[in-house]
Amino acid sequence: MGLKFGRLAKMTGVTFFRLSPYEQKAFAGVWAGGGRMMKRWRTFFLRFGFMFGGTYMLMVWANEENRKMHRKNPKDFENDV
Repeated sequence: MGLKFGRLAKMTGVTFFRLSPYEQKAFAGVWAGGGRMMKRWRTFFLRFGFMFGGTYMLMVWANEENRKMHRKNPKDFENDV
């Protein structure tokens, strides 16, 4: 009749490596790569942490100044009834 699905064409010179999900270790190398990961985070923080912190402080200052500038002066309304 025909070939099974998945084997419809014959290919030569191509090697397939397959590993069942049941044979894989889900957390392989998690603890072994921890030192490298900490080093990457430390270099990332040294590069970009100061920019993010400075930008955050600038935004907090600008928002506070904006609130001060738009606040009503109570002395302007002392004589209102």
